[in-house]
Parts: sequence; C-alpha cells; structure tokens
Amino acid sequence: MNNLSDQEYEELFTLLEGLNETYEAQKEDGLLDFTSLLVHFAGMLNQKLHPTETIYALKKEGYFPKLMSEFVQIINDAKRRPHNIFNRLPKMD
Repeated sequence: MNNLSDQEYEELFTLLEGLNETYEAQKEDGLLDFTSLLVHFAGMLNQKLHPTETIYALKKEGYFPKLMSEFVQIINDAKRRPHNIFNRLPKMD
C-alpha cells in the first residue's frame, strides 16, 4: 500500500483492528451512526494514504468487511447530499 514500511503497515492494521472492535461494540449497543469512526480513521491514517482510496482498497481485498461497508455507505451518503449540513444552519449575527 503506497510504499508503506512494515511498521506503517502494522500501525494501519492496529488502527483498523481497534476501530473494528469499537464498531462491533457500538453496533451491538444499537448505535446507528458511525461517522465519528470514519473521521477518526481519516485523522489517524498515515499521510501517505488517501482515506477514501484506502477504504475502497480494503473493502475490495475483504479486510474488515462490515466496517468498510459502513464507511463506504457514509461516503456515498455524503456524496448524495447537495449541501453540507452546516449550510442549513441559521446564520449567526
């Protein structure tokens, strides 16, 4: 993956394992919105990697299928929205 060192590769999968555990626990607790996990993933991702491309590659390769499917759904939903949610908030004077 984009010339990652062995250590960077291990760090990526450690991050993913932790996020997957959190996802499974939150899903079991009935949580429906996992955007915060996607934001965490993007923020912690090695700068050599692009978040969306990495998610699609991981999904294609079959890594963490439920988590990656959730992330893809969030990305696709965001693409369908014509405006950012913040554009709909009333203006503050």
